[in-house]
Amino acid sequence: MVHDERSVSKLEALNKQGAVNPRPERVQDPLFGLDAFFDARDLVQVRYEMLRRVEMEGHAVTQACQAFGCSRPVFYKTRDAFAREGLPGLVPKKRGPRGGHKLTAEVVKGIEEALAEDRSLGAEALVELVEERYGVRVHPRSIQRALARREKEPR
Repeated sequence: MVHDERSVSKLEALNKQGAVNPRPERVQDPLFGLDAFFDARDLVQVRYEMLRRVEMEGHAVTQACQAFGCSRPVFYKTRDAFAREGLPGLVPKKRGPRGGHKLTAEVVKGIEEALAEDRSLGAEALVELVEERYGVRVHPRSIQRALARREKEPR
């Protein structure tokens, strides 16, 4: 594929959205070698075409997985996500924790209440307070980040 200015800006947009196919070289489907419209770097397009090939054209799952460079478990996860969420379900989800699993809303509220009573409490004192009240050990920086997030939230 020729990498012109439009192709480069598309790659930047895909990268920003987290939708760059990490292994475009594995896509062996003939459509992706014909012209610039079918872009093996576009993970959402690759996944959609793979699903369409199976659902609309009746290709076998194993055959589609080989042509589009993925495993059968990835195919089934992709199919389920598409059935549940439509096209947005094909955009990769960010990995890792989805938020503070120790600093629940209840714990953060308790921290805020303690600070309302005594503004001089530092992060270390708040760590001890959280451990005593809620039985959870957290890092002082986690408390600082949670409080900063709460300040940014619209009230």
